[in-house]
Parts: sequence; structure tokens; C-alpha cells
Amino acid sequence: MSVARPYNFSAGPAILPTSVFEETASAVRQLNVPGDDSLEAKLSILEISHRSKTFDAIHNEAISLVHDVLGVPADYEVLLLQGGASLQFAMVPMNLAVPGKSGAYVDTGAWSAKAIKESKGLGETVVVGSSKASGYDHIPSPDGWADYSDASYLHVTSNNTIYGTEFAELPQTGDVPLIVDLSSNIGSRPMNFERVALGYAGAQKNLGPSGVTLVFARKDLLARQAPGYVPTILRYGTHVEKNSLFNTPNTFGILVLRNVLRWVRQRGGVEAVGAVNAAKAGKLYAALDASSLYVPHAKDGSRSTMNVTWTLAGEGEGDKTKAFLTAAEKAGLSGLKGHRSVGGVRASIYNAFPEDGVDALVEFMREFERTQG
Repeated sequence: MSVARPYNFSAGPAILPTSVFEETASAVRQLNVPGDDSLEAKLSILEISHRSKTFDAIHNEAISLVHDVLGVPADYEVLLLQGGASLQFAMVPMNLAVPGKSGAYVDTGAWSAKAIKESKGLGETVVVGSSKASGYDHIPSPDGWADYSDASYLHVTSNNTIYGTEFAELPQTGDVPLIVDLSSNIGSRPMNFERVALGYAGAQKNLGPSGVTLVFARKDLLARQAPGYVPTILRYGTHVEKNSLFNTPNTFGILVLRNVLRWVRQRGGVEAVGAVNAAKAGKLYAALDASSLYVPHAKDGSRSTMNVTWTLAGEGEGDKTKAFLTAAEKAGLSGLKGHRSVGGVRASIYNAFPEDGVDALVEFMREFERTQG
């Protein structure tokens, strides 16, 4: 007996498009690659060699789609690695630090704070801007950042899943390389990646399942020789030289990433997807702003289109919040509990999240406020 699928508001691993589930499920049983008569093409994606011509075609198509669909410049290196953003927190300073210069960071939430902690353990680190004092409720204006003109690089987190804030646009940093953790909003709208010297993103929000990390970077930046010893597997140059095949890659995850990028292209690319995302978020923020019960966490101008966060008036994890979350689960609205750092409610509405799911949440919120507010 089939059960109606709930709306999945999880912050990650997150919702995937239905067509991607179907295409991937078929590949788990048997790849059946058109035009590929090899024996590998008659096997499952879970068992073919990462050195086979069959996987090579999947891998290369995924990289090509990163350029064509996401808008990463054609002359940038693209790597499909493992370890998530958490490994990149260490690889960035290990590889890109310049002797005598600091790594500069903007602190906008828990994930940027983790990146800062890793950098401090590896060398000189400065925080040039922060919204910590106000509970990470906004993106600090670049006009107020401390001078970073002599830094090795400037690192920012483009979207903050826990607090629901997002850079409206990527900053311009002049001659200082811009490093961006794009894990939770990559592919959600057009972005000027020519401003980015190195970007990275865990796949599990908008690109696929957990276990794959997209890294893209200017070739001149990757040519830097980091000071001191860097283990072979932690050098960007190692993975460039081996085309991300230095160690066995996540073949399944790369296939799903390719399928997701195909889906984005079919939907009209990041421009069309971005317009839908703006409409979804707009409906939800409009409902919050019209309410006397729900209090948005993020300030206007810094609000995320991917993660919408709010509390219930007068409480964080009180009885009314618990009642809201319990009733939401019964109504088929899953994964709405806010992160413990903020409490309250969080609705993650990534690319694949359907607009009718936002409509269902808004209707539920209005009815809950009418009856229990």
C-alpha cells in the first residue's frame, strides 16, 4: 500500500527531483547507456569501475554541466571530491595561505565559524566582519568590514542554513582571492562566479546526495605552493592532476549530481529556477510578515531564499512551538524543527522543493494561528 509522500523541508540531505529519483533508480539496477555497448554499461552504477570508459563519460558530463548549467567559467578547474565542506575548511588554508599573510573571514553563522576555527589552527586568521553580536540575523555590509587588502584570501559563506541569511550578491574583493562556501545555495539563482577564486559546495542541498563535494577554482590560484608540508590527498594539485580520481570517487553521487544538473537545465537553467525560488520564498516571507504569531529571524535584506527561519512570539522551544511542529508532522509537513542554535521553525525550500508545498505550509500556518495563536 503506497503512502502519500510528505513535503520534505529538511535542511539536508534534502529533497531531490522526482525524475532524478526515477533515473537514478534505473541506473542502480542497470546503466543501459545509449550508444555504449560495453559490458560495464550493462552493470549497476554501484558496481562499475571508476576507471571504466562508462563512468568516465558520466564524470565528464557532470563536469561539463557544472560549467554549462551553473555558470562556472570554462577556464576554471572543476573537482568532484569527498569530505564535504568540513574538509574544505582545512584544505583552503592548507593550500592557499601565503607566508606572512592572514586568512580573512566574514563570520555569518555556525558554518563560517567552523571554517574560522580550522583556519586559526593552521595559521594567522582575522575576522573582518561578523553578525554574531545580533544572533547572526543579517549579513554585515561590506562597507563595514575591516581592511583585508593584504590577506591571503577572503572567505565568505554565501547562505547560512541555520540562521536563514544569504548574501544578496557575491562581494567584489579586488586583487584578494574570494573563497566561497556555496553549499546551501549553489545553483539556486544566477551568480557571478567570475568574482570567485575558489568555490566549494557539499552536494546534499541542491546538487545531489551527501558524499560529493564540488570544488571549482581559477587555475592560477591552484598553482600556489602552500607553505610547509601538505599531505598528498589534501593538495588541490593532486586532484587536478588525477582529474578527481586520486582516490576512488563517489561514483553513485557523481551520477546523481549529473542527473540533477540535467534536471536544472531542463527546467530552464539557474535563471528559471531562481525565479521559482524567489516566488516560493516570497510567499513564505509574506505570510510571516503578515502574522502576529510568527517572528522571522533574518532581517529584511539578508533573508535566505533557501532556508526560512522563524520563532513563535514569546518563546523559542516552548509548548506552542512543540504544538506547531507536532501538528505540522500530522499534516504531512516534515523536517520543520529549527536548529537548536535558533529554535523555532525552519523551512528549507531548495531547488527541488515544489511550490505547492510552500502553499500547503502557508495554509497550515494561517490555520494554526487562527485556532491556536
